[in-house]
Amino acid sequence: MRRSILACGLLLAFAGMATAATAATTGTDENPSTNTTTTAATTTAGNAPSPWEVREARAWRRHIRRFRADTRHWVTVMRGRPPANISRRLAARSLARLRQLARHWRHRAHRAWWHAKHPPELRDWLCIHHYEGSWSDPGSPYWGGLQMDLSFQARYAGWLLRHKGTAENWSPLEQIWAAVRGARVRGFSPWPNTARYCGVY
Repeated sequence: MRRSILACGLLLAFAGMATAATAATTGTDENPSTNTTTTAATTTAGNAPSPWEVREARAWRRHIRRFRADTRHWVTVMRGRPPANISRRLAARSLARLRQLARHWRHRAHRAWWHAKHPPELRDWLCIHHYEGSWSDPGSPYWGGLQMDLSFQARYAGWLLRHKGTAENWSPLEQIWAAVRGARVRGFSPWPNTARYCGVY
């Protein structure tokens, strides 16, 4: 009898220990969704940009847009029409990539500005202009500081003619670059006298 009572007591003790161990184990894993949610929340909070990063990203995007607009302007001056291959998208999300894009567009804008300000034979064109007329000369049948007629303007600066009117409405650089495009095909023959005065053949 004593042995059976002792055996029952031991069985009850072992059963209690097993239940406690199970409870201890399931206490950490009993609600896995809570742990996953906490981890996900921590991860999301860790990846979310700070207000400072958001402000800096906006500033870099403004710089990129400005440099890109400057590039477009100077390329338009040189070509006589807007370029078709300048992307308007800003898909970059990281600050490092935005900084890289800003540097790229800043260098590109500077190169375009430099080339636009230094057209070929600039000194010769300024000399021809000295003998031809004012940059804002509206007199028909020749317009502007290099006295270009309508057929010349339509052929070598058609976009400018359609969108800005005749040459007196263009900037001096736009007029010079139109003349450069014409001279690549025809030389200085449209300015026979003034080119000769300036020693340009």
